[in-house]
Amino acid sequence: MPILNRAAEMHEEVSAWRRHIHENPGLLYDVEETAAFVEARLREFGVDEIVTGIGRTGVVGIIRGHGESTRVIGLRADMDALPLSEITGKPWASRHEGKMHACGHDGHTAMLLGAAKYLSETRNFNGAVAVIFQPAEEGGRGALAMVEDGMMERFNIAEVYGMHNMPGMPLGTFAIRKGGIMAAPDKFSITIKGRGGHAAEPHRTADPIVIGAQIVGGLQMIAARNANPLRSVVVSITQFHAGTTHNIIPEEALLTGTVRSLDEAVRDLAEQRIRQIAEGIALANGAVAEVDYERACPVTVNHPEETVHAARAAVDIVGAPNVNTEVDPSMAGEDFAFMLQSRPGAYIMIGNGQTAPLHNPAYDFNDEALGYGISYWVKLAEQRLTD
Repeated sequence: MPILNRAAEMHEEVSAWRRHIHENPGLLYDVEETAAFVEARLREFGVDEIVTGIGRTGVVGIIRGHGESTRVIGLRADMDALPLSEITGKPWASRHEGKMHACGHDGHTAMLLGAAKYLSETRNFNGAVAVIFQPAEEGGRGALAMVEDGMMERFNIAEVYGMHNMPGMPLGTFAIRKGGIMAAPDKFSITIKGRGGHAAEPHRTADPIVIGAQIVGGLQMIAARNANPLRSVVVSITQFHAGTTHNIIPEEALLTGTVRSLDEAVRDLAEQRIRQIAEGIALANGAVAEVDYERACPVTVNHPEETVHAARAAVDIVGAPNVNTEVDPSMAGEDFAFMLQSRPGAYIMIGNGQTAPLHNPAYDFNDEALGYGISYWVKLAEQRLTD
């Protein structure tokens, strides 16, 4: 089944928007240039209401359809980039060293702008569409900032939907599932305070390196022996810092890592066991372990009914064989979870083709996916506001 004719007609224009955004990335909440670009386009389209500064630098546009319904659905795109130096060599590569759109948020923003233009032209729905352009998805809790700014209540949003590109998934395909689709991405650090000394006299020390090594091994028991094997959890140590030279046992060692979980009870278990294991091993070896555990966004949980609606819109664009409704969940995190805690909705993946992976300096959003994304947003909005 083809994409919408109007979406195909807009391809060159929307690609130009995407590449402009790609050239001018901003990190976290520092997306003023992108937000201004979004606002300018929405004004050109004749969007009925445009509000800036929601969640610090977020933008919301309201497009009202025909009819008397007051029902509003929200469609969300993220705007921020990543702190990476781009190596694509593309003509539209980032102009700012150390900043690049390595996760495709430029494409997400362009697709939603394309949908906003189409919906503003046709208004073939009864109710209103809130197009939501969010800052600070990459670790800044921008979704939560917009929710806490009262976005849902202010615009009377009843349902909210999100979309993310996925390298390796073929163009013209979508993937979704009910329930947890993205993990809660927590992080932790463990400071081991031992007793340093001469490396030739280890019996006079409480070696934080040896203790740290035992803690690393102990933490593997959480997934292997503590958590229900049917409920996924990942505990990874990603840094181990200690010592200054070859003949000194240091006073301290620092471990840092991440926990990824798809279940809040498992999340609680992992935090509890990290503290118990680290503190217990340190105590048994005459040292002290201090654990700092930081919870990021929660599990991204798709609501059952809204997942069906999202899948139906995707099927109308690309056909049922090209929509996977039982995709495996990802252990990556997504702060759209905060919006899904606030309102029912669903989060879907769109194929980006055979590109470099996300968060890679060689990544670039595939402009051939734009028409599919625009068509999906339009179909979803029209279906949810005419059913």
